[in-house]
Amino acid sequence: MEMTKFFMMLVFLGTIMLWIMMPTLTYKNKWQPYMRKKFGASTYFGATGTTLFMYMFPMIVVACLGCVYLHFKKQKSPHNIDRETKRGVWSTVLRKPMLVKGPLGIVSLTEIMFLAMFVALLLWSFITYLRNKFATITPQSAAEDGQSLWQARLESAALRIGLIGNICLAFLFLPVARGSSLLPAVGLTSESSIKYHIWLGHMVIAIFTAHGLCYIIYWVSVHEISQMLMWDTKDISNLAGEISLVAGLVMWATTYPAVRRRFFEVFFYTHYLYIVFMLFFVFHVGISYSFISFAGFYIFMVDRFLRFLQSRDNIRLLSARILPSDTIELTFSKDPRLVYTPTSILFVNIPSISKLQWHPFTVTSSSNLEAEKLSVVIKSEGKWTTKLYQMLSSSKKIDRLAVSVEGPYGPASTDFFRHEALVMVCGGSGITPFISVIRDVIATSQNQKCKIPKITLICAFKHSSEISMLNLILPLSGLQTELSSDINIKIEAFITREKEARSDASSEQIKTLWFRPNLSDQPISSILGPNSWLWLGGILSSSFLIFMIIIGIITRFYIYPIDHNTYKIYSWTSESIIYILAICVSIMATSSAAMFLNKTKYGNNMIQDKQVKNVDIPSTTSSPVPYSMREIESSPQESLVQCTTIHYGERPNLTKLLLDVEGSSVGVLVCGPKKMRQQVAKICSADLANNLHFESISFSW
Repeated sequence: MEMTKFFMMLVFLGTIMLWIMMPTLTYKNKWQPYMRKKFGASTYFGATGTTLFMYMFPMIVVACLGCVYLHFKKQKSPHNIDRETKRGVWSTVLRKPMLVKGPLGIVSLTEIMFLAMFVALLLWSFITYLRNKFATITPQSAAEDGQSLWQARLESAALRIGLIGNICLAFLFLPVARGSSLLPAVGLTSESSIKYHIWLGHMVIAIFTAHGLCYIIYWVSVHEISQMLMWDTKDISNLAGEISLVAGLVMWATTYPAVRRRFFEVFFYTHYLYIVFMLFFVFHVGISYSFISFAGFYIFMVDRFLRFLQSRDNIRLLSARILPSDTIELTFSKDPRLVYTPTSILFVNIPSISKLQWHPFTVTSSSNLEAEKLSVVIKSEGKWTTKLYQMLSSSKKIDRLAVSVEGPYGPASTDFFRHEALVMVCGGSGITPFISVIRDVIATSQNQKCKIPKITLICAFKHSSEISMLNLILPLSGLQTELSSDINIKIEAFITREKEARSDASSEQIKTLWFRPNLSDQPISSILGPNSWLWLGGILSSSFLIFMIIIGIITRFYIYPIDHNTYKIYSWTSESIIYILAICVSIMATSSAAMFLNKTKYGNNMIQDKQVKNVDIPSTTSSPVPYSMREIESSPQESLVQCTTIHYGERPNLTKLLLDVEGSSVGVLVCGPKKMRQQVAKICSADLANNLHFESISFSW
């Protein structure tokens, strides 16, 4: 397993070395001619062979090795628990928050180091490109081309700026490939990595905008503004680049918080322009050069099509718990073979509200505690969630709700159990990811003999009605009659806008709706089955192999007889379309085949599981809110209430609460408002207590 990870890192570092060497004269005069001789002279791949094998192929190999690594890691540790009690000093320092406030958000020392190295790579490439090129530009050479010296240098600089943008583009899509092996192989999730996508997105559009503006200034200065409308089929297409840039600018404009929060649907729909952005980028530079930065997008395309296949199924929705705090818990049927980690994310689509919108929600259930059920909690805050809450809380009877899902997606493993104590700080609906952590701790205490960390849950709510969310800590079913005596849970709940308990709290009800699914409804399952990582590696490798076979045949018997590897006769646009179609066909064929084989393999079990029991179940049931009335029937809920202290009219003193937690290693998780996250990170990064370890996990998209 470690050898697989070693080779994966070795190939990745080799690819980075190519990026470092690309702007140098050594690469241009020695490496590139050699690679073109080896790969570019082939009658099967032609000029695209060099970039295809030197830049795209290694990243596909890294992704496949990552799949193998994660498969064996999952086999070695089926419950995804790392019970190490100590880590090195340097590991703790690298994970510690270094920047708490600022445009980058909460950033660890490791993230700062990698960001600094990436920026250094961009600066190194740009400076080296300019230095080598400017050395060849003289007043005489510029005059021969009908330019002044500054115009020749501006044109050269504009081209080099575009080359720098390609480095950012090469990594842009990796953080948003939710099911990719690259992120979990290094301990990341797509949600915690979304900020890297944001950073790279800002860099890509800013650099490409500067690239385009420099060219426009140059064309104006040499009186060739008509170049903006040029679409050369055998060279760089300026118009295609401008279309790509405009699509990128529209996406960029809608990502700013003021637009994204107030007009989420505008942000959501305009982000589909990434298809236009990438398509016309390929038309702009040609498919041969595109492969330098295309590997990340290829991995994203595989992930995106698998998500599309999974989203075609209607999922069996079993029940909905409606809380007085405008909150809903949806419980779905789940394939027992589907195992996920705490803090996982499920994307939900409800066609009756919106056919196109997908919204991420934290999974609150534990696959170790509830083998056949999966739950998410949805707080009524936006238009989509408000419509859902109104639909389910209305008096109108609903027998079935059509739902589609993608996921769940989560970390490959969690190391919460390495700590002696866990402190989870949340505000409002931020409690949802911690419910899955607590349920997983309960499941571990019941099924395994290991030391369980002490848990302290610090939650802040605006109104007392929101205290009902604590009822979601325990599932409706699947729990033993008594909580294990090994679990040490302490809950500190703060009601910030009410100074005393409300007198009408006893009238608040938690309503449970039970649905009658159709026979066609499916339980949530992995699209690639229990051995999903191996299947994903097979899809990546086989689709790339099929793609190369298709392109090899087309090039050898169609493109090569026309072009003869000159890259000056056959249309770049036509070649790009052929390559893109070949990529799409290979990905769709292999992914569909993998899905079909998995459904066939596990078909018998799925057919048995799809038999819906038509028993008389109540359409709705209501129960008082336990934390308001303190009248508990079940032993687990009673023991949980006894561990809860409610504070009215005050905010949590986080510094005191965190420093009072005992233990040589205390893991600190936070999910809530921005100021709360910053305050907790600041406390953990200070030298007030060396036993506090801030867990760099993000719960907000």
